[in-house]
Amino acid sequence: MRIVRPPVPDVNHIEIDELLSAALQDLRDGHRYRQRRPVKVLDAVRVEIDGKILINFASNNYLGLTHHPAILAAARAVMESTGFGSGAAPLVTGYTQFHADAEKAIAIWKGTEDAVLMSSGFQANEAAIISIPRLAAGLGRRVRFLIDKLAHASLIDAVRSTNHYWRTFPHNNIKKLRMLLSEAEPNDLSIVITESIFSMDGDAADLRSLASLKQEKPFILILDEAHASGVYGPRGSGLAMELGVSNAVDLSIVTLSKALGGIGGAICGSANWCRSIVNFARPYIFSTALPAAAAAAATAAISVMAAEPHRQQRVRELAKRVRRHLSADSPPSDSPIIPVILGSESKAIEISEKLQQNGLLVPAIRPPTVPRGTSRLRITLSCEHTDQQVERLLDVLSKTLELRQT
Repeated sequence: MRIVRPPVPDVNHIEIDELLSAALQDLRDGHRYRQRRPVKVLDAVRVEIDGKILINFASNNYLGLTHHPAILAAARAVMESTGFGSGAAPLVTGYTQFHADAEKAIAIWKGTEDAVLMSSGFQANEAAIISIPRLAAGLGRRVRFLIDKLAHASLIDAVRSTNHYWRTFPHNNIKKLRMLLSEAEPNDLSIVITESIFSMDGDAADLRSLASLKQEKPFILILDEAHASGVYGPRGSGLAMELGVSNAVDLSIVTLSKALGGIGGAICGSANWCRSIVNFARPYIFSTALPAAAAAAATAAISVMAAEPHRQQRVRELAKRVRRHLSADSPPSDSPIIPVILGSESKAIEISEKLQQNGLLVPAIRPPTVPRGTSRLRITLSCEHTDQQVERLLDVLSKTLELRQT
């Protein structure tokens, strides 16, 4: 008779599952647990969640271009002719004339010689940074990355992954950055990395001081303009262009998924920089190309921004209005990212839920996205928000904060 033995438990599987459960429970206990929820998008500023319609103050759709007829028409026409996906990496068959046209339009828009389309802004930051050590190695130079402490996770993760020397400098602290630059050896290649508009605080980098410092102590400047593109500069070309310091920027990173209303990203710089990205950046070489329809949508978005400057003006006016109302809680700026610092995770969740009960979607931002003790509401504005919707936000927010304080 054959004896059938019960299966032996997979000890490793059990241990891993216990570790995962414990880690998730730790997040729940600390009010940092995240979960997804299906959202039905109704238009540029309204969504439906669990059957309830909410005014959306959580999106980066600053210019309302996600629903612009010209952009939708451009994407639709290309999908009908070429299909949806690109089907291959750009160096195989994924690169079309629509991609080439978009890169040309982006370069002209940003005032650079060339641009390289990427599948996301995160990927663009990674590709720009990890290609540098390989280029420097050919010159026999050591790379030193110096990055603003509040820069986006994609920038910090990319720098860490290079395994080269790197240091953060306190947010916008030019004095400390100058000190770090002074510590470089003569043959070192210093790379300074920052954002133009910071994604969680909505404040701006001191680009004029950086440009001045670059004249004093030369370095390569990589600038992530994800949240400035579309909102600042002529035709939405970015904060560096608005301040007249774009010549100090060596590589400018833009996303197509925020003010431009689409998906993807781009690295903008000299022709040689962009050729080097194509040849040395593994995230570009080994990724499927952005769909041609998304490239066409980006080209259309650039045209819309040039033809409809009132969108940029409107969102910045709304930002000033909201910031005036929250003057004690908000740093001076006219960016459409407006934080309301509440401190603890539980308070941020509590106020966010009360706003949602009143038909307003304003997310609670908690660690590790922001430092401990700085949990907040993150209000983002669109030019498509009506005056009535903004007044409703301010009224409910004021009453809710007063109730919490009493």
